[in-house]
Amino acid sequence: MLVLSRKKGESIIIQDQIEVSILSVEGDTIKVGITAPAHIDIFRKEVYLSIQESNRESAAPTPSTLEAFMQRLRNQK
Repeated sequence: MLVLSRKKGESIIIQDQIEVSILSVEGDTIKVGITAPAHIDIFRKEVYLSIQESNRESAAPTPSTLEAFMQRLRNQK
């Protein structure tokens, strides 16, 4: 992990396309601004993890779909 120190008003550039700017610092809260191309998704980590979990649940076979699949296999014999 790269660790950088930045002050209010300073930025970090990633791959010529993404700029991360420090907008404000208030106590232990930092406001960060991110400028990136529209095709790049940007999420807070907790939202990203929730999306990933939801995708895993959606992709998992349910007992009824698994049973239907097994029934089709039996009928093919």
